[in-house]
Amino acid sequence: MTPADLAELLRGTAAKVLAERGLDVSVLPETLTVERPRNPEHGDYATNVAMQVAKKVGTNPRELAGWLADALTAAEGIDSADIAGPGFLNIRLAADAQGAIVAKILEAGAAFGSGHTLDGKKINLEFVSANPTGPIHLGGTRWAAVGDALGRILSTQGAAVTREYYFNDHGAQIDRFSRSLIAAAKGEPAPEDGYAGAYIADIAADVQRQRPDVLDLPAGEQQEVFRAIGVDLMFAHIKRTLHEFGVDFDVYFHENSLFESGAVEKAVQTLKDSGNLFPEDGAWWLKSTDFGDDKDRVVIKSDGNAAYIAGDIAYFQDKRSRGFDLCIYMLGADHHGYIGRLKAAAAAFGDDPDTVEVLIGQMVNLVREGVAVKMS
Repeated sequence: MTPADLAELLRGTAAKVLAERGLDVSVLPETLTVERPRNPEHGDYATNVAMQVAKKVGTNPRELAGWLADALTAAEGIDSADIAGPGFLNIRLAADAQGAIVAKILEAGAAFGSGHTLDGKKINLEFVSANPTGPIHLGGTRWAAVGDALGRILSTQGAAVTREYYFNDHGAQIDRFSRSLIAAAKGEPAPEDGYAGAYIADIAADVQRQRPDVLDLPAGEQQEVFRAIGVDLMFAHIKRTLHEFGVDFDVYFHENSLFESGAVEKAVQTLKDSGNLFPEDGAWWLKSTDFGDDKDRVVIKSDGNAAYIAGDIAYFQDKRSRGFDLCIYMLGADHHGYIGRLKAAAAAFGDDPDTVEVLIGQMVNLVREGVAVKMS
């Protein structure tokens, strides 16, 4: 008996117990949660369903837990069910039920756990997507592991999963990166808003090996050469690091391509035409509050330049144009605001907001000898 099997048995038993006593069955959650107890001596699984439901049906949690315990003990595959605390239920599986799981796994082999729930569904899974201005560090590998595992799970359920890495190679951070490379090549300190570290000097030297004449070029051409070659070298380093970690992507998407192809301009015009983009204070704003966001968002700034969300909007449209039914974004802890804005952008295009799912990874501390250290 798997945890899913037990949860199904538990819900069916709870529904029967409530119905027999003339109590409201509709208060039961669609899926009941069963968890491993912290102390294995308490049983194989535990549930708090009695405490969740008792008040709603006008009974005492321990009394409801007792009714459930009696009914579960009589069920096939259950050895015992005991009440604990204010109404927890500790459940122990029968030995043959546990053995059946092992037999089922051995019989299914590599196909164990596979299903058809997501047959025919195309899913775009974007994860890691660290800024291309430095080597990927330990924080990025955390999302790499989770994202790759999620991709595998979705695939086992029949989905066609595309793993995608979004390179933020457009905007101010790339300009700062190229200026930092130029400073390193000239033996000068890094710009105040730039990037430092041995990797900058290494990349600058590699650029010079490829283009020995780079420092003789006019300033504008010089920066473009350092930007183009330097960014490619940084991308290659990131890809190599992820590959060594065991994670490879199907698509490496470049943000800059959205601007070069006119996709951003086209997306902005579509929103203007639909009336979901409005002018105010010299800027163009997305009416995102009309679609559940906590505030309206600037898409085109008053200086005429695109705000960061402009690329995000065009990127979502690009994903949908490639036929994806669901777009999953795995983002860092400082990206909570993206949930509302991405769903609002989808709705503003007349799309279903549920085609967007944003997963947020929380911050963790890396500790050495009791002291937090930087992930980088």
